Amino acid sequence: MPAIPVTRLNLEGKKALVRCDFNVPLEAGRITDPTRIDASLDTIRYILGHGGAAILCSHLGRPKERTPDLSLKPVAEHLSTALAKKVALAPDCIGEITGRMIADLEPGSAILLENLRFHPEEEANDRDFAHELARGKSVYVNDAFGTAHRAHASTVGVTRFIAERAAGFLMIRELEALRAVTENPAHPYIAILGGAKVSDKIGVVRNLMTKVDTILIGGAMAYTFLRARGISVGKSRVEEDKLDLARELLLEAARRNLPFVLPVDHVVASSPEAGDAGETVSDIPVDRMGLDIGPRTVADFMQRLAGAKTVVWNGPLGFFEIPAFAIGTLKVGEAIANLNGVTSVLGGGDTAAAVAAEPWSKKFTHISTGGGATLEYLEGIELPGVKALEP
Repeated sequence: MPAIPVTRLNLEGKKALVRCDFNVPLEAGRITDPTRIDASLDTIRYILGHGGAAILCSHLGRPKERTPDLSLKPVAEHLSTALAKKVALAPDCIGEITGRMIADLEPGSAILLENLRFHPEEEANDRDFAHELARGKSVYVNDAFGTAHRAHASTVGVTRFIAERAAGFLMIRELEALRAVTENPAHPYIAILGGAKVSDKIGVVRNLMTKVDTILIGGAMAYTFLRARGISVGKSRVEEDKLDLARELLLEAARRNLPFVLPVDHVVASSPEAGDAGETVSDIPVDRMGLDIGPRTVADFMQRLAGAKTVVWNGPLGFFEIPAFAIGTLKVGEAIANLNGVTSVLGGGDTAAAVAAEPWSKKFTHISTGGGATLEYLEGIELPGVKALEP
């Protein structure tokens, strides 16, 4: 059975442990992009507005030890402003002082627990740690799709000790959007895959081959496939140990009569840091590396996308962090955004970051907040954080 939505819970007078994904970028202690925090505000407001008290928890970064640089204090400050009410930061996620703060929490109030990963027991899904985390809470709501592929104490372990559990609004939106592109999608169905590594996308490619009508490949991963076809790629990034696998995937696509489309031209430079704007070539010189898809490839991708009814995109098509090599990604992204009558789902992580500042990005049906979780869902892997919500 699928997880029940938070709207099905009786929250009146109850304390709800709410797993959020507040793993936001920080610079000098300031949040540079609050998107992940804001994505859970609907769930938090719903709990508070229906008489519940919200005990919010999240990880931030990958701390090896407790460090002020990865405290959730900036998140608590942002939440206080966004919710127009004080959200105190507990000194820890467990312990006596935190326990007293939670016990004193009134209905309609919220508190934020300190970084879960200050405790190694969180990632180890330690039973005793999960029990302490669940203590004093009668309801559990998971709104952190971005961590749903991890079987951690806050995503799986606590559900052993809290019987009432539900999915938050963000989690529901994510699952509904991904189901739309994996279960009975409308055709023609096109997948666009980019990013750095073939190894990151093996499962996705294999699973989508059984569902889509065309696969378009860009990003650095394209050069492993091109090399596997015997095409010279100069100094472009190639996963040498994945060439045989790339050949297998190309052969499988051919057996299925599935168009597996690789770039036909490239924007190249001696390195991404070279400082030049790059040049467009069909054949990559031995002293250059491919850093973006070229204009003929962009035109080819756009032509193939015309008329699509479902599009899923995961991975930028070039070294988008440098504007000179972001053009292919942005032009293809804008073309998808402007398609009519299409379900368009964009994977999280770098793909979302590449288009975040563009006004047309709001036209996508859905932009996922998950990176690894989105990939694993597209691979067809069951996510433990979603499974744990089932009754």
